[in-house]
Amino acid sequence: MFLVGLTGGIGSGKSEAARIFAGLGVPVVDTDAIAHELTAPGQPVLQNIIHLFGNEFLNPDGSLDRAALREKVFADERARHQLEAILHPAIFDEVVQRVNQHPQAPYQIIAIPLLFENERYRSLVQRSLLIDCDETLQVSRTTARSDLPASAVKAIMRAQMSRAERIGQADDIITNNRGLPELKKEIEKLHQKYLMIC
Repeated sequence: MFLVGLTGGIGSGKSEAARIFAGLGVPVVDTDAIAHELTAPGQPVLQNIIHLFGNEFLNPDGSLDRAALREKVFADERARHQLEAILHPAIFDEVVQRVNQHPQAPYQIIAIPLLFENERYRSLVQRSLLIDCDETLQVSRTTARSDLPASAVKAIMRAQMSRAERIGQADDIITNNRGLPELKKEIEKLHQKYLMIC
């Protein structure tokens, strides 16, 4: 089974890239989507998070206050590691289950924001694809699509692996500075490459 790890910094366009691959018929497993599912009301993972961090991170409807938790963990490295210790094993187990649902696919994409920081994922995938863009674009894209101020986006970027480190570790790189049509064209080329090598 040939697995490609799709990664990139915040605002780089990796979610858009994942949608393009899905549109080409490639099974896509999205770790961010899994994280949202696992932290829905009533899920054991959410209960573990609240047990550790407290009820102040719950909204009145019982859902996770993602904004408050994000603010805490990006300001407190110890808290971030504690959260990752709860989330990452549960997400990884779900990723493996979903990958195994498509045994006939020529290859699959696993969208993993922290691919290079996580040894389990690095050993799971056969190839890594980085969606890269200028850091000013990361900030402007993220503030445009979310309620995060530029200062919060920059704090998240500082907490993530540096752009230069990601570039140094990736097998394949798509520079996503010129918008959706160019991104689609580059992904279609890579899709043909992956079909040949997998």
